[in-house]
Amino acid sequence: MCGIVGYIGEKQAENILMTGLKRLEYRGYDSAGVAIVNNDTLHMQKREGKVNELETALDSAPIEGTVGIGHTRWATHGPPSDRNAHPHVSSDGDFALVHNGIIENYGVLRKRLKEKGYTFQSDTDTEVLVYLIEEVQNEAGLALPEAVRQALTQVIGTYGIAVVSASDPDLLVAARKGSPLLIGVGDGEYFLGSDAAPLVEHTRQVVYLSDGEIVTIRRGGYQVRTIENVPMEKEVHELEWTLGEIEKGGYEHFMQKEIMEQPTALEDAMRGRVLPDDNKIVLGGLHDVMDDLRDADRVIIAACGTSWHSALVGEYLIEHFARTPVEVEYASEFRYRNPILRDGDVVLVISQSGETADTLAAVREAQRQGVMCLGICNVVGSTIARETDAGVYLHAGPEIGVASTKAFTAQVIVLAMIALKMAEDRTLSHAEFADAVHALASIPDKVRTTLEMDGQIEKMANIYRYSSNFLYLGRGFNFPVALEGALKLKEISYIHAEGYPAAEMKHGPIALIDRFMPVVFIALKDSTYDKVVSNIEEVAARDGSVIAITDEGNGELDELCEYVLRIPQTQEFLSPLLAVVPLQLLSYHIAVMRGCDVDQPRNLAKSVTVE
Repeated sequence: MCGIVGYIGEKQAENILMTGLKRLEYRGYDSAGVAIVNNDTLHMQKREGKVNELETALDSAPIEGTVGIGHTRWATHGPPSDRNAHPHVSSDGDFALVHNGIIENYGVLRKRLKEKGYTFQSDTDTEVLVYLIEEVQNEAGLALPEAVRQALTQVIGTYGIAVVSASDPDLLVAARKGSPLLIGVGDGEYFLGSDAAPLVEHTRQVVYLSDGEIVTIRRGGYQVRTIENVPMEKEVHELEWTLGEIEKGGYEHFMQKEIMEQPTALEDAMRGRVLPDDNKIVLGGLHDVMDDLRDADRVIIAACGTSWHSALVGEYLIEHFARTPVEVEYASEFRYRNPILRDGDVVLVISQSGETADTLAAVREAQRQGVMCLGICNVVGSTIARETDAGVYLHAGPEIGVASTKAFTAQVIVLAMIALKMAEDRTLSHAEFADAVHALASIPDKVRTTLEMDGQIEKMANIYRYSSNFLYLGRGFNFPVALEGALKLKEISYIHAEGYPAAEMKHGPIALIDRFMPVVFIALKDSTYDKVVSNIEEVAARDGSVIAITDEGNGELDELCEYVLRIPQTQEFLSPLLAVVPLQLLSYHIAVMRGCDVDQPRNLAKSVTVE
């Protein structure tokens, strides 16, 4: 969840670290700090709050030096404060360490180190790791890289760490287990990052560290080995991201930009895959396993948060088209309930970052039980992409806003492609398949049309910004969209919201409805339309405030609803891609009007890499 950045080279480290921390701030923003080595001395500055608080402190007392590390924190052990901010320093002041993850046996280690005379200055589990390395180094007289390696063999938990030393100013050490780290390879200089965001403006050449690996970086090169001390040869990859993709590009917020990028993101997700002229869908990443997927007795989809909502849409899609049974699991519960997996099952995991800790654990549980595991993720080279048997990249471009938008729609369109590919020449006729392919190809332009109601939705938001609660209702393919609309509102505006299948309203939630309760209905003219209209009537009879999303040209709901938002018509299975857009815009505008931090909502971080 936290963000780590590092640099070693000939340039001044402070500017590189600070720019990198700003680009990583979506991973955590409770506090931030840097440690830079200069003239065999370790200089450090850290501050509670967002990165700009640290920047202000450094403006008045800049630090020179060409090797350093930085950290932006999402608090786990210990509340946000200056003393709990990273980096943490050894008791002799020789080295500093930053850490992303959780040391699960920190209590045992802390007690042991206290007995040996170490005095703790913070509430963090990270400080235990610092003193453990120092103790190992002092006991055996080891060089710092070897002390780090040996200390990590005693650690239970997850970590991504970076270490610099005053006594060895030509050294940057990093290691990972469960928390991502990338090495950026430059010309006589090297960079370190929790993801590509702080690296892309300096180099396109990166090395992905794998779990259980440690790297020793010097200005003359780097060496990777395992925690068991086995040397590793690592492949250098080229980043797909560009600098322009991780900047706001004239928008006020990243979330706003990413909502508006959805037509392009969907086009990119389908490029080379959806071929309407040939009536084909080509999924190269699944080519070798497609027969196994089509023959699966059951598909289990595991995901978290917004990705879980796209998984629910995927359940409807695969069962509707391929007639294969699907179960959707919270990845955070999957391995802990001792899941029963059988021959003939396929596990499919979904994660925007490809690093979500719970989802990665689901991958490893599937593999432990000998079941094929496929992945859908956005970040090329991510851990899930590397550890699954096969999969599909979203190619939606970087998503910086903490509240996911374009990743959701890209995930849904990829799931639609998978479902149709599974059904091709089996449960769908050639004509039905061709119609579906053409409907897919038309979706980006229909999303563009939907985005044109932004001004109308902004005016609505001015009315509903004062609401305390919202209810979102949908049926069929759009029940998961109701859940996603409610989640978006909760995440960024802090308004309590719940999503339900529309028919479940009568089984409890209807008790909440009065004239102060906005109720959002997804009421498209599909197979469930008449039932949803009946539910709207029931809310209207109780003086509820109804917002309806329906099809262009449908005037039947105008007298029942306070607001009606009309989206282009499409095939029913693709309607979630259009219905979700007004809900994203409504959440965005309400949050802005309430003065909320849209891109960095309180208590949240973008990539959940700890359990």
